[in-house]
Amino acid sequence: MSARILIIDDEESIRFSLRGVLEDEGHEVIEAGSGEQGLEMVENQGPDLVFLDIWLPGMDGLHVLEKVREGQVDVPVIMISGHGNVETAVSAIKKGAFDFIEKPLSLEKVVITVNKALEFGKLLRENLELRAQVNTDRAESLTGNAPSIVRLREQVARVAPTDAWVLITGENGTGKEIVARQVHAGSRRSKRPMIAVNCAAIPEELIESELFGHEKGSFTGADKAQAGKFELANHGTLFLDEIGDMSLKTQAKILRILQEQSFERIGGRKTITVDVRVIAATNKDLPTEIKAGNFREDLYYRLKVFPLEVPPLRKRAEDIPLLIEEFLDLLVRAHNFKPLTFTPEALEILQRYPWPGNVRELKNFVERMLIMYAGQMVGPRELPPEITGGIDEDHVLGSDLACQPDLDLKTARMVFETRFLEAKLRECSGSVSKLADAVGMERSSLYRKLKAYNIQVQE
Repeated sequence: MSARILIIDDEESIRFSLRGVLEDEGHEVIEAGSGEQGLEMVENQGPDLVFLDIWLPGMDGLHVLEKVREGQVDVPVIMISGHGNVETAVSAIKKGAFDFIEKPLSLEKVVITVNKALEFGKLLRENLELRAQVNTDRAESLTGNAPSIVRLREQVARVAPTDAWVLITGENGTGKEIVARQVHAGSRRSKRPMIAVNCAAIPEELIESELFGHEKGSFTGADKAQAGKFELANHGTLFLDEIGDMSLKTQAKILRILQEQSFERIGGRKTITVDVRVIAATNKDLPTEIKAGNFREDLYYRLKVFPLEVPPLRKRAEDIPLLIEEFLDLLVRAHNFKPLTFTPEALEILQRYPWPGNVRELKNFVERMLIMYAGQMVGPRELPPEITGGIDEDHVLGSDLACQPDLDLKTARMVFETRFLEAKLRECSGSVSKLADAVGMERSSLYRKLKAYNIQVQE
């Protein structure tokens, strides 16, 4: 497995020897002659493995190791020393080192230890990714066979392997982040992180610190230096979600950094250069925002190298049964629910509902139904009033009656009225007075009909 390996050692001869061995194994090697320089390269170069000498001028190796771990960098570190002893080795392992090798270096041991460390790092990353998928409990695929989704998958497959920047548009809840993750997963950067930033959720006064990082003491509460999202996404992907909610001031700074791929931390003087692919997403109509003076036109065209539009759920209603099946399977496994099924009539109603919250609303609905009706069959009568009330009542309550040829007109009317009144009563929160107003009947007459149809009321 080819990797980027950083050697931090003040002895040029040691760096030369290690470089030769590692390059012969097919690895890319970068070097630092001091602990301070090595820390900068860990942050900026994103190595897969670090060789770190314990005895360094200035900041010693154990201190460097502590700083690496404080930054929550999970890169494996192999400590090396010409003056090793058991106590030093134990101290290094306790501080988070992967292994300890004494000088003079055994080239065979170096190769074996490198392979083990890289395999460990790979397993650690895979474990973190799997835990993230379980914890977020979200689907990561573009489910559906609607022409618009098929076309979207084709576009993602085309743009993902490139380094082109992508602008994803779509209504709230359509799955823009899933599209972004699909683009990242199909790219050559997929082994590096995709760092997501919700531009709408970060307060204006903190967004620059979040994006660019800050030095210790640069503002009140900055008790230690912190890398920003751009640094963390180096050699990976930066996902700027809800970019339309970013202030004009921050937009101007973002534009410069996007163009130059370099910046300074808040309170810092050193220029940091990064290699980042940017994917942006928004639920806003950016051309309209530009005309209103809320979004920079130059930033819009910088981001819009390859536009992707995620269709709303109401425009791909044929995918609703597939999505429901996917969410049912996901939630049943995650929460140990008993499976439920929807009748064809209920599915038809769900396909006619406009879903203003899109796929996110559909997933929440499925979870709600599982809580209420786990192990049961859900028909039109079990659907919530906001679903049945948002479409043609005649279709909702009478669609299955036409499929029952044995019913005469009188019985069909009674069945329809029963379902209609039950649905409306739920919509009115059980209030007969509100129901009477809604259906245009006298309250006394309505009471008699409810009693005749054996519809229970609480008044």
